[in-house]
Amino acid sequence: MLDYGVYYEFMPMEEMASDNPKTLQLHEVKLDTNYALIITTNAGLWRYRIGDTVMFTSLSPYRVQITGRTKSFINAFGEELMVDNADKALAAACDKTGALIRDYTAGPVFMSDNSSGAHEWLIEFEKHPDNPQYFAECLDNALKEVNSDYEAKRYKDMALKDPIIRIMPEGTFFNWLKFKGKLGGQNKVPRLHNDRKMLEEVLSLTES
Repeated sequence: MLDYGVYYEFMPMEEMASDNPKTLQLHEVKLDTNYALIITTNAGLWRYRIGDTVMFTSLSPYRVQITGRTKSFINAFGEELMVDNADKALAAACDKTGALIRDYTAGPVFMSDNSSGAHEWLIEFEKHPDNPQYFAECLDNALKEVNSDYEAKRYKDMALKDPIIRIMPEGTFFNWLKFKGKLGGQNKVPRLHNDRKMLEEVLSLTES
């Protein structure tokens, strides 16, 4: 948008942790790939990461869809799971099981010498599924449908095992927000994490 003094760059998610990340210009982007959005303006912003991730749904004309936040994703095993994927998959699982979700968060369970990794989901339900195992299967299948990278990592459980679903007591996430001093309409429960820090906090708070 050079007529407005705005220049965009697009950083592939695998470059996020790099000390010298590579970025792409508009003509280099691909469909169905998540990018961190970077902006430079003549008002003073210089290669500023605005915090949103986008995916191109069309290249002619160029159209983008916001898929999440750069701090809210799971890519511990190359699966590039974004909040948009998680929300769609959870909605599909709820639709098939009649469940309703109040809040959730998820993060990785890292690989060990004898075991593949996994995703651990902490979910507070408004209406519980009759069969939590079936809910987990529905979530897993929906994630495979919306995210080909996740599907590839789930192949024969080589990198990722079945998702682990932990049903949390009512008020879990309210109590966590209170514990963090973040009660109020401006604060939301972070959805996805590339580490286990928040998951361990929530589990520890629940146990205590």
